[in-house]
Amino acid sequence: MKQDKQQESKQNKEQYAKVGDKKSPAILRFINRKWLNVWKGNPPGIVLVLIGLFVAFVMSVPIMYVMWRSLSAGADSWMRLLGDRIPGLLWNTLSLTGAVTFSAVLIGVSLAWIVVRTDLPGKKVWQWMMALPLVIPPYVGAVTYIIVFGPSGWARDLWQEITWLNNLFGSYPVNIYSFWGVFTVLTLFTYPYVFLIASASLRKMNRNFEEVARSQGMTTSQIFFKVNLPLLRPAIGAGAILISLYVLSDFGAIAMLRYVTFTAAIYYQRAGFDIPSASVLSLVLIVLTIFILWIEARTRRKNKYYQTSNTYKEPDTLSLGKWKPLAVLYVAGVFTVAVILPISVLIYWTVIGATAGTIDARFFGFAWNSIKVSGLAALLCMILATPIIYLKSRHPSAISTVIDKLSYAGYALPGVIVALGMVFIFNNHIPALYNTFYMIAIAFVVRFLPQAMQSGEASLSLVSPRMDEAARSLGYPAWKVMIKVIIPTILPGILAGGALVFVSSIKELPATLMLRPPGFDTLAVRVYYEASEALYHQAAPGALLIVLVSIIPLHYLLRKY
Repeated sequence: MKQDKQQESKQNKEQYAKVGDKKSPAILRFINRKWLNVWKGNPPGIVLVLIGLFVAFVMSVPIMYVMWRSLSAGADSWMRLLGDRIPGLLWNTLSLTGAVTFSAVLIGVSLAWIVVRTDLPGKKVWQWMMALPLVIPPYVGAVTYIIVFGPSGWARDLWQEITWLNNLFGSYPVNIYSFWGVFTVLTLFTYPYVFLIASASLRKMNRNFEEVARSQGMTTSQIFFKVNLPLLRPAIGAGAILISLYVLSDFGAIAMLRYVTFTAAIYYQRAGFDIPSASVLSLVLIVLTIFILWIEARTRRKNKYYQTSNTYKEPDTLSLGKWKPLAVLYVAGVFTVAVILPISVLIYWTVIGATAGTIDARFFGFAWNSIKVSGLAALLCMILATPIIYLKSRHPSAISTVIDKLSYAGYALPGVIVALGMVFIFNNHIPALYNTFYMIAIAFVVRFLPQAMQSGEASLSLVSPRMDEAARSLGYPAWKVMIKVIIPTILPGILAGGALVFVSSIKELPATLMLRPPGFDTLAVRVYYEASEALYHQAAPGALLIVLVSIIPLHYLLRKY
């Protein structure tokens, strides 16, 4: 392999010999040497580099633009927001993020342990069913919980009909429009992030560590806290960061339940055309997001846990014994409130809506708009992700690393910030595309390109570099090698990434709300507006369709984990 790399480096140097020979100007020889050094003797074609730089520019410009606008908003805007707005938003956002992350981690790890490591009846079926809340967007879950527990919901009607409950506890005690309402909804529909990753780690855990601990006289509970839990730390950290970033970026559920965090405040400021204030709030949220990412990276760097694979043994299945009924009740209870309840409500109102004729040409028009803009975003992501992952894998350098990092910039930020940056750029510099659905598709690319990159990168890692070298030896440039050799080989991974982008785009709400042209409504937008007006028979069919389509990425995730 080392000889192959040396041979490839030699071929590349010969390729640039014409530029670097003694007859060339000194400046060209200097540039040639520096260029070879940057790419460690293996430079890509200029076409690939230009495509990568263009993608990195597009991905980073919206965020840079928002930051620039916020810094130029003026001292008055900053002082007014720092005095009476930002502290309250910080408390609302951080308290909600912390509470949801802690509770979702607790539920996800406990469910993963019960389903993977114990003799729970039907554990293989439960493994699939406990991941199902991931297909229900939290704003759809919020709609169903408003229908059931809201001021005019089913639970309130039932409460009033039961006389002894009124006599004992007084008026209906549940207030869904509160911190606890938002906390409950977000927790129930985000815990699968931890459940899936923790389940994968538990299945790969080496039994040898537990046997050593048991030989030292440790009980099962002691082994869990002193052996298993430390080994689960990377999985818990990965799941926690996903949940934290989701709560920071969520707009739909928070807006439906009338709770104000940074994302909701940015949207309302933008709707009121107070762009300077929206920019200032966006910058604070960007800093908050970066701070959370930094904390997670720092804690992961300080704590490293490795398992040796040369003596690997599959983990034992633990007997629940007398705790089996309680474990079944716990798992079934979470499944009921997170899956059965919302799906039943959606089916009930969809039947009513179908009877009333709401599934008509207007409904299919919304569905077509969703498919059109999401399909365009998925196609663009598949096209743009391929050269970036090829650069990163086959031509590692400082340049390809920067391109890769910038390509992830939009994924860690809320859709409202990406949309705000798009409004600035297209309104001021590309007016021809302003107020068109193309702007929504480009925003989706900025948000979800890393999903296509991750899937394609996983497939490319299985392809030997010798295939590239063989094609290059026949005189193919790097871009032609990628098109003729690499893309046909990794096409399943590219298509899987495109499917993930497609479904994520269909569910995306804040970016679509802020960027849609007049008269261009998608399923997500109509669910939001019709549910806000309590037209549940019109909102439910679209919400149910979004849930059914979202099963595609869940199938991919379960195959992966």
